[in-house]
Amino acid sequence: MDQVIELLSEDLLSPYRVFSRTEWAALREDTPMPLKPSEMKRLRSLHDRLDMDEVREIYLPLSRLLSLYVAATQRLFRVQQRFLNTKDAKMPYVISVAGSVAAGKSTTARVLQALLARWPNTPKVDLITTDGFLFPNEVLIRDGLMERKGFPESYDVSALLQFLSDIKAGRRRVRAPVYSHLIYDVLPNEWIVIDRPDILIVEGVNVLQTGRAPRGGEAVPFVSDFFDFSVYLDADENVLRRWYVDRFLALRGTAFSDPKSYFHRYSKLTNAEAINTATSIWNRINLVNLHENILPTRRRADLILKKSETHAVEEVALRRL
Repeated sequence: MDQVIELLSEDLLSPYRVFSRTEWAALREDTPMPLKPSEMKRLRSLHDRLDMDEVREIYLPLSRLLSLYVAATQRLFRVQQRFLNTKDAKMPYVISVAGSVAAGKSTTARVLQALLARWPNTPKVDLITTDGFLFPNEVLIRDGLMERKGFPESYDVSALLQFLSDIKAGRRRVRAPVYSHLIYDVLPNEWIVIDRPDILIVEGVNVLQTGRAPRGGEAVPFVSDFFDFSVYLDADENVLRRWYVDRFLALRGTAFSDPKSYFHRYSKLTNAEAINTATSIWNRINLVNLHENILPTRRRADLILKKSETHAVEEVALRRL
């Protein structure tokens, strides 16, 4: 009896309300399905198993929730505008998508962008990844950080903070650097231009990082300070490792086969060699990053999508207001 009471108390005190897949799917209500099956191939990443059921049961309810959040934020903006008697332009609503390597962040970000842009008022929805804010390889090599690529110290955080600050200030034509997964590096003098979207989605492994507060009370902004809503993709470690290895194996016959690919040397590996190589990279780099930096930020998210080994979301945790 005492154990039951303790469990109930923990549930009531939790900052999250947890939904089963069935419970969450019911929250879609009558939200129409705007995507066609033919669009799924374009939206999902390699080895991700996104299908229409997943969009219908998980992402449509999330799209509905976000539409309500954005509308409420816009109403609050108008209230403040009247109170201050100003004519400020409204700021973009910024959504972050975080989680481990191989968790499916890119697919989730693209699906959200596609769904949100199809609301009745057709908002302008832009998407960037924080990969563009990684330091160039020459800098990482110089500073001995190539084995730490994707860790917080491998990013030009000052540039990312300036970008988000400009976005939230409503500035026009804000530039974000472009990253190439083919050459595994930032592309020099190439930019994505973000021009006052209604919604901006920011995807990256460490977007919910805080870092250490300095002594003396100096105010230091964190990347997450600029987010209005944050999503974290969660899965068990062994499942993430398997997805990473499977993706590595699949890339041998696609991206790695291009002679321009940074990873072209892996294209001729046998299955056994590829599995050993991918597992070594996972254990040496990605698993360490997950333990040290990514997983500790999970409970800073507003919404946690827990995925099963089939890639399907089995549980949704929504932060209470």
